[in-house]
Amino acid sequence: MPVTLPQHPLRLPDFRLLFLGRTISTLGDAVVPAALAIAVTRATGSSGALALVLGCAMVPRLLLLPLGGVVGDRVNPRLVALVTDLVRAAAQLAVGLELLADQPRLAPIAAAEAVGGIASAFAIPTATPLVAATVAGPQRMRANALLASAANAARLGGPALAGVLVWTAGAGWAFLLDGASFLVSAALLARLRVRHTPGERRSLRADLLHGWGEVRSRDWYWTSLVGHGVWNGAAAVLLTLGPLIATRRLGGEGVWIAMTQAAAFGVLAGSLLAGRYRPRRPVLVANLGLSLYALPLAALAVAAPAPVTVAAYALAMTGLGFLSPVWQTVVQQEFPPQVLARVTSYDWLLSLAAAPLGYTLAPLAADAWGSTGPLLVTAALVALACAGTAAVPGVRRVGRSTGTDAGAGAGAGTGTCVVDEHPGNPEKVAGTVRRNPTI
Repeated sequence: MPVTLPQHPLRLPDFRLLFLGRTISTLGDAVVPAALAIAVTRATGSSGALALVLGCAMVPRLLLLPLGGVVGDRVNPRLVALVTDLVRAAAQLAVGLELLADQPRLAPIAAAEAVGGIASAFAIPTATPLVAATVAGPQRMRANALLASAANAARLGGPALAGVLVWTAGAGWAFLLDGASFLVSAALLARLRVRHTPGERRSLRADLLHGWGEVRSRDWYWTSLVGHGVWNGAAAVLLTLGPLIATRRLGGEGVWIAMTQAAAFGVLAGSLLAGRYRPRRPVLVANLGLSLYALPLAALAVAAPAPVTVAAYALAMTGLGFLSPVWQTVVQQEFPPQVLARVTSYDWLLSLAAAPLGYTLAPLAADAWGSTGPLLVTAALVALACAGTAAVPGVRRVGRSTGTDAGAGAGAGTGTCVVDEHPGNPEKVAGTVRRNPTI
């Protein structure tokens, strides 16, 4: 009897629209982290000012993520994603226009980033449900791998493009480009058609508690999120202190551009590795890969030569790139579709909760004791928290009997989750873990 091969995800019209929109908006986002760091540092000369702007985007995102998860499960995720793309486009265009002024003001930039953070709290939980709604189960692994590879390839060119824009036309044009990319993404989402079957309607409190119950019932999930949270706190420390260290001690602004470029390359390499290396314990291996983030923190702490620091950052972000596809595939297979948005919102909430703490404490600690001590302490914490998940039975077991195996199926891992974008994605890139919190 002939075997019918599943259709390639890009042959599915709805997934193709989603794929194009995600890739274009990611390219726009990829130019922002480096441009923002340089623009704010150049305008103020203060790591505290950069921390303020980053915190203004992060705090409302964290506070509203659970509500965003409930909305994502109750309302068609396509509509939520479309509206939030329009809001984020307006926010980034406002930042771009402010930076193009003769004397950019910090307050309007911070306010616009806060608006963008609010919108992202509702946008982030729609990512997993949209993939699940446009691609059937057997092909989700491949679809998510395509999304991850395309997004990471877009991020690879982002820092270089940011450098060109900053040094020629001005940092504001990076934000205008990002705003335009959100508009294109919204136009593509407007053509997308997905069926949405909401779960049982409850009160807001009951919906929140039900989603939290799903998270708490899986030891592999919530313990991994603790490690991911420490990772994102460490990423916030690096993103806050790194630009000034690179500029003043390692050779100039070009070193920071090189670091962000290397990070993007590392995330891409990690996502490609996830498509070829299929460990029997995918979550365990992925969490161990995150512990590599201790390397660039230690390199910055001792002001290691620029090539060593850049290479360490690339290796660390390879761990993030590997985790993101593997993690999202496991989540899509282990949770029922009616709670995916809420589960994703709690995922991001717990993963990113430590980031504002890192943004706040990093400049204070550096002013009090210098940058070496805080960076070394952070390096030890991230290594211990991520590698320590190996002691959890569920982390060692999950994926072995679900067909996930970090890659059961054709070609690879899955979407994004960090950074991101992000830690930074980075993004968990930053960013963004996974998640790239802005690499």
